[in-house]
Amino acid sequence: MSSSASIHAGKLYGLTLVLPLGLELYSVRQYLPTDYAGTLKKIGALGYREVESAHGYFDHSVAEVKQAMQDAKLNLVSAAYSFDDLHRQLDQILEFNKALGVGYIICVSPGFKDPLRIKNMNPADTVNALTLDDWRWSAEAFNRMGEKTHAAGMKFGYHNHTVEFRRTDGVVPYVELLRLTDPSKVTMEMDCGWVIVAGGNPSDYLREYPTRISMLHVKDFKRIDPAAPTKDSVSAELGQGVIDYRPIFEAAGKTGNVKHCFVEQEEFDVPPMESLAIDAAYMRKLGAVQVSARTLPI
Repeated sequence: MSSSASIHAGKLYGLTLVLPLGLELYSVRQYLPTDYAGTLKKIGALGYREVESAHGYFDHSVAEVKQAMQDAKLNLVSAAYSFDDLHRQLDQILEFNKALGVGYIICVSPGFKDPLRIKNMNPADTVNALTLDDWRWSAEAFNRMGEKTHAAGMKFGYHNHTVEFRRTDGVVPYVELLRLTDPSKVTMEMDCGWVIVAGGNPSDYLREYPTRISMLHVKDFKRIDPAAPTKDSVSAELGQGVIDYRPIFEAAGKTGNVKHCFVEQEEFDVPPMESLAIDAAYMRKLGAVQVSARTLPI
């Protein structure tokens, strides 16, 4: 299917979001440590053209990562890290990713204003300890990280899960992050699946904040439980669950600001590569992605 045919398919569905097919590499986290180059080749063979790294590069050098991406015909767009990693070693992370030609550094978690407050807490319980003051402190930290990332020639973004939509002192933390972060320093990578699991609507955020969200994560769930989002919501391949991405992609396309869209498959009912092929087929069916290797500028 040519890119022009893909665009035509998008028009049939009323979609205006047509981007290179992307994958968050967290989806293949169990394979990358032992077969980095081979796993990337399999991803490229499925038609994925852009990737976002997660958990670093498994001790591979800049040259090795570049070669593996080139051999797999993949464009390494962005790199995702925890707040703690960015807080501890931002300079090293920026240096390594700049050498790779990465365009975005993505933070996937908030920080705590006083880390000692959670020092002896079970890691799984720390998410429940976030206060509004922590979110506001994190926003300022993101501005500082964003300024430094911008100075290094890249962009800084924040990726949500579900906790950002849990009202805290009457405030939705995600909205507070949008209010307090500088648009010139911080963009948003909206994980649509987690927004829905948390009880929100990605289309509403895309319409209300059209210039703030530049990247999407796409995942599906066969069961969603906002009361216990990370425990009782069950992952599914795209199109096999309850989320319809047509209105989300339409809203994203209308912003004119969404530049990259990554499939993320966190759990599997079938062999992982078969699962990722199902995801890719869904994205093509909706006409939301290009099949060609053409990419948009970052």
